[in-house]
Amino acid sequence: GDGCGHTLLTPHSGTLSSKNYPGTSPNHTACRWRLRAPPGTSLLLAFGDVDLEPSERCARSSLLLADPQAGTAYGPYCRNSVPSTPLLVNSSTVTVLFNSTSHRSGRGLLLSYATSQHPGRGGHPPGVQRPLRAVVYCPAGCKDIDGDIWGNPSQGYRDTSVLCKAAVHAGVIADELGGQVSLSREKGITLYESAFANGLHSKRGSLSEKRLIFHRAWHLPLPACGDTLEVAAFNASSWWHEVDVLGQDRAWGAERAALGTTGHSWAAEPGSDATWLELDLGTRRNITGIITKGSSEQHDYYVTSYRVSSSRDGKNWRPYRGSGGQEDKVFEGNADSHGEVSNAFIPPIVARYVR
Repeated sequence: GDGCGHTLLTPHSGTLSSKNYPGTSPNHTACRWRLRAPPGTSLLLAFGDVDLEPSERCARSSLLLADPQAGTAYGPYCRNSVPSTPLLVNSSTVTVLFNSTSHRSGRGLLLSYATSQHPGRGGHPPGVQRPLRAVVYCPAGCKDIDGDIWGNPSQGYRDTSVLCKAAVHAGVIADELGGQVSLSREKGITLYESAFANGLHSKRGSLSEKRLIFHRAWHLPLPACGDTLEVAAFNASSWWHEVDVLGQDRAWGAERAALGTTGHSWAAEPGSDATWLELDLGTRRNITGIITKGSSEQHDYYVTSYRVSSSRDGKNWRPYRGSGGQEDKVFEGNADSHGEVSNAFIPPIVARYVR
């Protein structure tokens, strides 16, 4: 079992690949995955890439799918012998067997799956022509798949971007769960600006004929920064009272934490532990994400990672754990003091107070 590469398996969707994918698969490797879906459902398997050196009856390097419930098998597969369309297996469990012997080339295996409850084809290959407006189902685990994305949530993505990876970047699905995505292909733009969002960097890209626009629902575009929630009041565990070179006191108070504030920002008292920033939204709101930025004025300050908790009354606090997580989620923050970083809350937070 040393042949396993990137793997993320969930009850409703998942992605798996051979070791080193998309580089050359190592010699003499073997891997076994067991896919389990809810009882009563069927599995739909999409072959993103099966690049194994061909041999007679795929005897040397191969991919084999076994259905233990029905006692049937599919394959073996190697290069030029893979189904051109997704394979529907009338079973809720499938065993995936991959092995390679001595070979000179071959990327190995990239395979994704979804249950019959989510039959849309999300896929990973870039540049596929799609309808003007479409609903697809993206499997879990697209964040670490090889391939580039260009653009950002507000302006859209170059149509050669890896679709489901772009959906994670846009914050319309959580990478650990996957899910249904609604998107449209609209007229391209001259320049796509890069952004860091939901743990992914997009690239700065040039003109494309079309671009991908993600939607939260069929008729509702993804909210842009114009939908920023107003904060009634800021509070913090502490703040820094700076004494500048002229001996003047300057407070880096909590009220300076709003994004877009000119001058210096909020900063906790140096050396303090368990620091927090609190936002009072005035009333209970539906919160779908957060954008953070450092303070580049004189001081190169920024937050590299953070946790989030919420409260409806300001007294009882609930840590954010994401989609079915058992531990508090740690969000990836900024890597410099001037760039903006966005992270989506999937599912959203319903609260008045956020820390």
